[in-house]
Amino acid sequence: MELSEYQRLSRQTAEYPRQAWLTYPALGLAGEAGEVAEQIKKAIRDDGGMVEPSRCEAIAKELGDVLWYLAQIATELDLDLDQIASGNLEKLLSRQSRGVLGGSGDDR
Repeated sequence: MELSEYQRLSRQTAEYPRQAWLTYPALGLAGEAGEVAEQIKKAIRDDGGMVEPSRCEAIAKELGDVLWYLAQIATELDLDLDQIASGNLEKLLSRQSRGVLGGSGDDR
């Protein structure tokens, strides 16, 4: 499945208050990203740093929720996930070729 197709299809399940058209999915994205981090924290604390299959499945579900909220934010801003993904990869490959993957700042 292409990201843009997922974006289009996921929109059918977007039900949230229109007055919170951007705030609601942004807060949802932050919350779901926190749940991904929580699962990884539990792997460190409870599983000795190993990611057991059941934990991996739980992380995959949370990542799906992250993707859903990301898609809604992109849609609200009339952005295309395929273009976002390709632009990001182009940026990272450019940094890699110039030897500046490490470091900080967007303009490197």
